[in-house]
Amino acid sequence: MALIEGISQKMLIQTLRQMEQYGLVTRKVHAVVPPRVDYLLTPLGLSLTEALKILWRWSQDHHAEIAALETRRRPPTRRDSPKLPILRKETQRRRGR
Repeated sequence: MALIEGISQKMLIQTLRQMEQYGLVTRKVHAVVPPRVDYLLTPLGLSLTEALKILWRWSQDHHAEIAALETRRRPPTRRDSPKLPILRKETQRRRGR
């Protein structure tokens, strides 16, 4: 699981379990220590291959644009919105809190 960058083990497992519910992958548990689980694409999952190849090519063709947008995006900080706590207090006063 360490080979998939940018995703937690919990999120990966949740996603794989959903894919299993949708019939896209099968899950095989091996009775070994430490435990080992393999996921394999089903015929339905394999049928997505061509669509995913098209999306992959698109992402490669537009990588520079996507990266540029990503560097401009950042989460807001408290400094960016100093009035939020004040607005919260005003709303609480109106509600009688």
